[in-house]
Amino acid sequence: MAETWNKKEREKKKQQQKKEKAERKQERKEQAKEGKGMDQMMAYLDENGNLTDTPPDPNKRVEVKLEDIEIGVPRQREPNPEDLIHRGVVTFFNDAKGYGFIRDLDTQQSVFVHINSLNEEVRENYKVTFEIEMGPKGANAVRVNVVR
Repeated sequence: MAETWNKKEREKKKQQQKKEKAERKQERKEQAKEGKGMDQMMAYLDENGNLTDTPPDPNKRVEVKLEDIEIGVPRQREPNPEDLIHRGVVTFFNDAKGYGFIRDLDTQQSVFVHINSLNEEVRENYKVTFEIEMGPKGANAVRVNVVR
């Protein structure tokens, strides 16, 4: 069988790729012989944890005491009950549907409130104190009291 023009072209292309691959291999071997010195291969960590090729400044070194290192989860301290109570303003409340929103005065965060969490009746623009608990859809205000 006679070779077609496409077959010859494919063979030429394969031979050219083999030749280029062999040249690249030879080039890598030559560069490997030159090699790098140990100083060029060293990498250092700076004070921010980033890799760098310059040694760290000994003046910025921080000594860490062995006693200060905690392995595992640190003990959780009991929160101050006064820190859990937030102050806010009722921005929206729908009596018919039984829910509304309170804007926290400190964080300006809008918190959902349900009628079951109210200790007394509220209206819009009432100042209230409340606690925040996380529900399935986010933060919820509970134990809501009107500030007189």
